[in-house]
Amino acid sequence: MDDYFDNLDTIEENLKYFTTNHEQIYQAYETYGKLVHETGPLDQKTCWLIKVALSTECQYPYALRTHILKALTGGCTQEEIEHAMMLVAPTAGFPKTMFGMLTLRDVVDELNRSVQ
Repeated sequence: MDDYFDNLDTIEENLKYFTTNHEQIYQAYETYGKLVHETGPLDQKTCWLIKVALSTECQYPYALRTHILKALTGGCTQEEIEHAMMLVAPTAGFPKTMFGMLTLRDVVDELNRSVQ
């Protein structure tokens, strides 16, 4: 999980570059994401669980951690997030589910440490 923290500065720097040089495109992307998330027939928890499952399958740690945090703050329980991750295994493979669960446990541990 250390790679995640090692890359945070690089990821943030790249996002700053993109938003500075392609501001209109980024704003359109943000607007699209907000509209899709808020105006469809799915409730918010379901949307976050789908995003967690997709991020688990894609194995992109930054997106996975971000979506786990947003799911937790959006009202999803750890058990619901784990279930979404387990649904990934039959289609995309058990190792991806295990990576997702490891990431989830890591995020929950970090949140618990920050509260203490």
